[in-house]
Amino acid sequence: MSLAQRVLLTWLFTLLFHTMLVLKLDGKVTWNWFLIFLPVWIFDSILLLMLGVKMAGRCRAGHDLRQGAPGLRTKVWCLMALLLKLGFCVTLCARLEHFTNLRLVYICIPLWILLTGAMVELGANIFPQRRD
Repeated sequence: MSLAQRVLLTWLFTLLFHTMLVLKLDGKVTWNWFLIFLPVWIFDSILLLMLGVKMAGRCRAGHDLRQGAPGLRTKVWCLMALLLKLGFCVTLCARLEHFTNLRLVYICIPLWILLTGAMVELGANIFPQRRD
């Protein structure tokens, strides 16, 4: 998938999600919150599929994992970030639909872990380790 296609796909799903969210918050529709978040989950499923294919390609026979360790570590981090985002979205929708009575503090734990990990990853990329 080319960069232009990825950008267009991201823009399309973001626009669809925000449109549905505004309609729900304005009270124009009475849809389920899980339906409102459907564009986010479809987009995440596409990302998960693409990431899985790339990670499976690294694990094929004859590929030296030691040469691509930083790339594999990045892909594992992306997978964890995607799963944390999914966990946050599911628990948020469950709370908004009154399926659970979890406090908002507990619902936001996956989001906080995701943001903390993103800050660590950003710091590691800005201040790389010196190799003398």
